[in-house]
Amino acid sequence: MPFNLPGALVPLYALFNPRLLLPSVVVRDIRHLDWAALRDAGYRGAVFDKDNCLTIPHDDTLVPELETAWAAALRTFGPTNVLIVSNSAGTRADPSQLQADSVAHHLHARVLLHGALKPAYACADAALAALPNLAPHELVVVGDRVFTDVVLARRLAQPRTLWARVVARLRPAPEPEPGESGGAPLAVWTTGVWQREATAMRWAEARLVQLAERWVDGARERRAALEARFVRLPTERGVVPPEERPAAGWFGWTRRLVVRSRSD
Repeated sequence: MPFNLPGALVPLYALFNPRLLLPSVVVRDIRHLDWAALRDAGYRGAVFDKDNCLTIPHDDTLVPELETAWAAALRTFGPTNVLIVSNSAGTRADPSQLQADSVAHHLHARVLLHGALKPAYACADAALAALPNLAPHELVVVGDRVFTDVVLARRLAQPRTLWARVVARLRPAPEPEPGESGGAPLAVWTTGVWQREATAMRWAEARLVQLAERWVDGARERRAALEARFVRLPTERGVVPPEERPAAGWFGWTRRLVVRSRSD
């Protein structure tokens, strides 16, 4: 994958706007999302990351454990309102679009073709253009990376021009809650991974989320309230909720870090 300059600059932007890093909801994977509750709350579409969110990295097929949850998401929003935005499939790293076509075929959903990597504003513009009948506050954005997926969710609702963004920062106003008109999409951070990668970066992202939640007043309480509405335990046969089993490896450490940050 080519160097992602927009993603690398996120920590710098976060110094001036720590809200950029805040997920609305944190779950292990999409099995924990209550799609009916999201629909009833007014969400009408969804943007998904691919690698380590829906598929194993460099694979184009859905992780088998997610089949029921993925089918429920497609039924809830309809295939035309579901978009896969990846930093691999559909980018310049996939010039012939073969991977994008393969992912779309296997997952039964559209894959965004874009030249700018997440979380660039150009990528956000392309995603909104691909969902012309949906406003940002009607979207759920799901992904396993803070610097790309969570930040993309925030940027989908930000002004489209640099000057407008500068003016908005100079004239701060109360930020609408996710789902409210004018607000950002619901940013869902999935902390489970299907194949280990970028371990150090994931640790840094978790740490920065912890710091941002400490810095922004009411951030933890808002996330807890949204999770109470939209998160449930998975019901697929044979799936043991992570709260009922010991977590191992770096993911267990990261998860304990995030949970501890909520109880501090």
